[in-house]
Amino acid sequence: MNTPESRSRDTQERTFCKWLNTKLEANGYPSMSSLVKDLSDGVRLIQLMEIMGDTSLGRYNKNPRMRVQKAENVNKALEFITSRGVKLTNIGPEDIIDGNLKLILGMIWTLILRFTIADISEEGLSAKEGLLLWCQRKTEPYKEVNVQDFSHSWSDGLALCALIHCHRPDLLDYDRLDKGDRHGNTRLAFQVAAEHLNIPQLLEVEDLCDSAHPDERSVMTYIASFFHAFSTMDQAETVSRRVEKFAELMQSVWIIRNDYERRVRLFLTALTDMQDQWSSQVFTGTYTDAKEQSAVFTTYKQTTKRTWVTERQDLATLFGNVQTKLKTYSLREYVPPSGLALSDLDVAWQALLEKEAERSRKINAQIRQIKESLRKKFAKLANDFEQKLHDISSELSAMEGPLEEQQQQVQEIQTRIPALSDALSTVAQAEVECNAANVEENDYTIFTCQDLEFELELVMHSITKKITFIDNQIVSRNMTNLTPAQLEEFESTFRYFDKDETNTLNSAEMIAALASLGIVYSEEDMDLIYDQLVADYGAVTFEAFINLLVDITEDQTSPDQLREAFRGIAKDKPFVTELDLRIAHLPAASIDYLREAMPSAPNEAGEAEYDYERFIDEVFT
Repeated sequence: MNTPESRSRDTQERTFCKWLNTKLEANGYPSMSSLVKDLSDGVRLIQLMEIMGDTSLGRYNKNPRMRVQKAENVNKALEFITSRGVKLTNIGPEDIIDGNLKLILGMIWTLILRFTIADISEEGLSAKEGLLLWCQRKTEPYKEVNVQDFSHSWSDGLALCALIHCHRPDLLDYDRLDKGDRHGNTRLAFQVAAEHLNIPQLLEVEDLCDSAHPDERSVMTYIASFFHAFSTMDQAETVSRRVEKFAELMQSVWIIRNDYERRVRLFLTALTDMQDQWSSQVFTGTYTDAKEQSAVFTTYKQTTKRTWVTERQDLATLFGNVQTKLKTYSLREYVPPSGLALSDLDVAWQALLEKEAERSRKINAQIRQIKESLRKKFAKLANDFEQKLHDISSELSAMEGPLEEQQQQVQEIQTRIPALSDALSTVAQAEVECNAANVEENDYTIFTCQDLEFELELVMHSITKKITFIDNQIVSRNMTNLTPAQLEEFESTFRYFDKDETNTLNSAEMIAALASLGIVYSEEDMDLIYDQLVADYGAVTFEAFINLLVDITEDQTSPDQLREAFRGIAKDKPFVTELDLRIAHLPAASIDYLREAMPSAPNEAGEAEYDYERFIDEVFT
C-alpha cells in the first residue's frame, strides 16, 4: 500500500541502511542490503555497536545457525546499547530476529540520536534544536533559504547548496544556481557533498523533491553528516571567533582607555587654562569693567562649569566601564598613566573650586571698593559744592558799605555762577556713576544732585534779587525830589506788582501799580506812557517807574488832590469800601494793594471800611 507512512518507512529503511553501511565500510566490514535480513542474526548489530562504542563486546556467535544463538547475539548488542544510557522501548531480541521493521527503524533512530545527533550543540541548544539552529545560522545570509524544519525546508535543494557554499564557496557558485530547478539543485548538492566533502548520499533526489512530506528522521540523519563534516571547520571558525571576540574586546577596551586618557588630558588642560586666565585678568578700577568681569564669571558658572561637571561625571563613568569590562573577563585592572587617575582629577577639580572661590571674592571686593570710592567721590563733590553755595549766601547776607561797592561785589559773585553750573554738572555725572553702580545709600553726605540744583537756583535768585535791590536803592537815593515816605511807597508798590521779580513791569502791571497810587488814565494814554518808557529805558524798570512817578507827582499829585479823588470814590464818606473801589473800576491788582496798604475797621455788617484820610496822611507826612 502506497501511503505517506509506508513511503516514509521506505525512505527511513534505505537512509538508515546507508548510514549503517558507512560505519561498516569505514571499518572494513561488508555492507548490508536489508535491515530486516542482515540484522536478524545479531552479528552486524554487534559489529556496529563495537564501532560506535569504540570498544569490544567480547565473544559472540559469528556464524549463528540456531535461533538461540541469534538471540544471544542480539541480546548482547541490546544490553550494550542500554549500558550506554540509551533507552529502548518495546523492542526485544525476538523483534529483531523476526524482522519487525518498524521497531528496528525505531531502534536505529535511537542509535542515530545517541551517537550522531546527541553531541550536536549550538549556542546552548542540543540535539534536534541545536542542529536546526546551526542550519538556520549558516543559511541566514541566503535570502531564498528559510530553514524552519527538517522536512519541507529542504525540498528545493537550496538549503543544502547554501550549507555547502557557506563553508566551501569554492565548490559551487550559489548565485548562479537556477533557484527554480529543485531537482538539479538537490542533485548538485548530493554530488558535491559526496565527491568533495566525503558525505555519503543517504537520500535520493526524489526523497526530498517528490515527496509531499520529506521524512524528518531521514533528513536529520543526512544533515547531521553535514554538521560533522563541517565540525572541524566550525571548530576553527569558533577558535577564530573566540580570538576575534577577544580582539574586539581588547580593542574596545583600548578605545575606551584612549578616549578616557584623551578626555582627561583635555579636561585638566581646560581647568588649568581657566585658572591661568583668572590669574592674568586685572581690574581697571571702573564699575563697568568690574561688572563685565562679574558677568563673564557668572556665564562661566552657568555654562562652562556645568559642562565640566557633566564631563567629570562622564569620565568617572567611563573609567568604571573600563574596569567593569576588564573584571567581567577576568582581565588585569586598568591603571591610568601618572596624572590621569580619577584621584588626580579630584585634586585638579578641588584646585579649580578654590581658585573659583578666590576669583569670586576678588570680583566682589572690587565691586565693593568701587562703590565705596564712588560714594566718597560724590560726597566730596556734593559737600564742596554745597559749601561754595553756603559761602556765597554768607557773602550776600554780610554785604555792607557803599552801594556802588556792594554792586561790584554782587557782580563779582555773579561771575562765579558759570563755574558753579559746571561744578554741578560734575556732581551730576558722579551721581550718574553711583546710580549705574546701584549705589543707593551714602553715609558721607546728606545731599543729592537735586538738592544742590535747588540750592543753586536759590542762590542765583538771591543774587538777582540782591542786584535788583542795590540798583533800586541807587535809583531811590538819587531821587532827591521825593520824600522818603514817597520812595518807600513807590518802591513797595513796584515790588508788589513785579510778580515775576524781573525788576520790570509789563503794561498790565504798570497800569495796576499806578491805579493803586490813585493815578488813573485812559487806556490810550496808558499805552502811550508804556510805549514811551520802553523806548526810553528798554523796559519799565524801577528807575523808569520812579522817574514816571516823579514827573506825575511833580505835575499833579498832591495830598489834597489824592484826598479829593478818594472822597469822590467814597461819595463824601470818610471811608471807602471794597465795593466803592470796584464801582470806580480800579484794576483788581490796585484794589488788592489798597486793601493791604490802607488802615481799616469792620462796620456793623462786618464789612471792612478803609480810612483813606489816615492813609494819605501817613503816606505824605
